[in-house]
Amino acid sequence: MATVVILGGGVGGLVAANTLRRRLDGAHRIVLVDRVGQHIYTPSFLWMMLGRREPPEITRDLGRLERKGIEVVRDEIREIDPARRRVRTATREISGDYLIISLGADGWAEGVSGLAQGGHNLYDLDGVIGLRRALASFREGRVAVTIASLPFKCPGAPYEAAMLIEASLRARGLREGTQVDLYTPEPLPMPVAGKALGEAVKGMLEGKGIGFHPQHKLQGVDPERRELAFEDGKRAGFDLLVMIPPHRCPAVVKESGLTGEAAWVPVDKGTLQTAHERVYALGDITAIKLPVGLMLPKAGVFAHHQAEAVAHNIAEEVRGGATRKGFDGHGY
Repeated sequence: MATVVILGGGVGGLVAANTLRRRLDGAHRIVLVDRVGQHIYTPSFLWMMLGRREPPEITRDLGRLERKGIEVVRDEIREIDPARRRVRTATREISGDYLIISLGADGWAEGVSGLAQGGHNLYDLDGVIGLRRALASFREGRVAVTIASLPFKCPGAPYEAAMLIEASLRARGLREGTQVDLYTPEPLPMPVAGKALGEAVKGMLEGKGIGFHPQHKLQGVDPERRELAFEDGKRAGFDLLVMIPPHRCPAVVKESGLTGEAAWVPVDKGTLQTAHERVYALGDITAIKLPVGLMLPKAGVFAHHQAEAVAHNIAEEVRGGATRKGFDGHGY
């Protein structure tokens, strides 16, 4: 009997658990550990922002997985020992023959002075609920959508958010008295997708009257004066701040030694295996360099495909099969 321990109930963890359960019979244990015990479908935050979704519509209790024979542990992960494939939570220790780590990237608004106090976090459930209220009462002034630093999750989301906000203001007849601006450290939107796509998205923004401000790395926010300060000395005012906070690898992953001197977990780009045997990392915590020299974006579509490859290969190894599946880096 093999035991596979999966850390994290996001996209990668869910796909890995479900794929393994389909491919392995009930004699093998699949254990999923998640602090919250709920899966939140974060792509729908953009609709929540406009009041078109409610939290119950985009959340599911991970306990539903138990009906499939997947054990769910709702607990805080305190320590990861990759050499022994052992995890210590607040209440227990769990060991496995295989360990899959899919804990995502943490938003860290406190990493920029004043950001947490001055803005609404587009990537956080409570932050989006607060943003929805603020947008509903917004009548005039400047909306600033600000990407604090690189890398960040879901490269397209800030641009979608800016265009959806502009559309909602236009639909409410408020466009003449409002302005929407987007600030990013990037030279163009989504540079990993190439110059042509970046220019196209830039053109879409400008066609809607949205100000696009590239190569603006946020240094600090003054909530009282409602002002953004950038590293090049430039400043910009706002009346409503929509922020994408800095992102960092979860502390428990860094403390495990899996990141080494890097900010994220290096893995084999095809198998997603870490430096430790039968220990895999996938999704936003990984660092995978592309042939063009840029890093693979942090997005759910990649976590999904990585999880399928990892789960397939573990199941084949457990069952004594010979076929192997590699992650090819494709996304959409």
